[in-house]
Amino acid sequence: MRKAVQTLPRITLRQLAVFVSIYQTGSTSRASEELHLSQSAVSSALTELEARLQMPLFERVGRRLNQHPNAYPIYIQAQAILGQALSLEYYHKHQAGQIHIGASTTIGNYVLPPLLAKLYDIQPKANVDLYIANTQEVVTEVEQLNIDIALVEGMPRPADSKVIEQRAWRTDTLMVFAKRDSRWLNGLAEYDAIDDCYRLSITQLAKLPLLVRETGSGTRQIIDEQLLQYMPDADVVMAIQQSEAIKHMVSADIGLGCLSQHAIHAELANGNLVQVKVAGIDLARTWWLIWHKSRHQSPIWQTFIDIITEV
Repeated sequence: MRKAVQTLPRITLRQLAVFVSIYQTGSTSRASEELHLSQSAVSSALTELEARLQMPLFERVGRRLNQHPNAYPIYIQAQAILGQALSLEYYHKHQAGQIHIGASTTIGNYVLPPLLAKLYDIQPKANVDLYIANTQEVVTEVEQLNIDIALVEGMPRPADSKVIEQRAWRTDTLMVFAKRDSRWLNGLAEYDAIDDCYRLSITQLAKLPLLVRETGSGTRQIIDEQLLQYMPDADVVMAIQQSEAIKHMVSADIGLGCLSQHAIHAELANGNLVQVKVAGIDLARTWWLIWHKSRHQSPIWQTFIDIITEV
């Protein structure tokens, strides 16, 4: 008589979801909170997945879980599978016009609104869920398949390219700026009446108080890479999460600011703020269109792509 071969149960989506949550949060307790499961159910699901794969995914050190080298390739595959399952689950909602759009702060506040207006013109019943945050926060949401498509100001990290597609979208220029009659420029900067701007050297700028965006924002990434690296002793007096707050503080003459040309366009036009050109410094940058490689590309997704890539 042939001996029956014992087989292990199939891998389930729940096991993969538990594993991904543990991988991202670093613990079974935080995963249980995120997934609204008991901690014992989370631990059991992880144990079952490791048994089915016949490999460890985490190393238990006391109460801590340290990622095993096996974990990362499984994490990438698990994300793709869960993304495909999510796409299938919400397929009809996408067909009906649902889309989750992400945007970093400058794009979301100053550039995206007219693009959304075009989308509503084409699809009046479009159901748009909008998430605006700094670049790194938006990239994280794309990684976790919470956003269909995003427009960001900073280039995603090299590691993100394993799960994220990225395409150069537009170019933008950051501007250093000040209050029109700023005390910081008085007697220091040369005023150019033709271009309506002040001119400073990098050495002069380094002596002035500078208000910048927070670490993690696309604007700050460019400031770090293309401005502050030449000013190791610069007087950066404040890192601020909101561009509007920076503009108000510069208007109060607390210091100089550095933001996208789109963020200060109105204030430059009405003369409340003035551009400060820094000799030898180029603050041009690329904006990026990003999405998860496993994300379902619905008809409304393609419509939005067509709108934002129009020449």
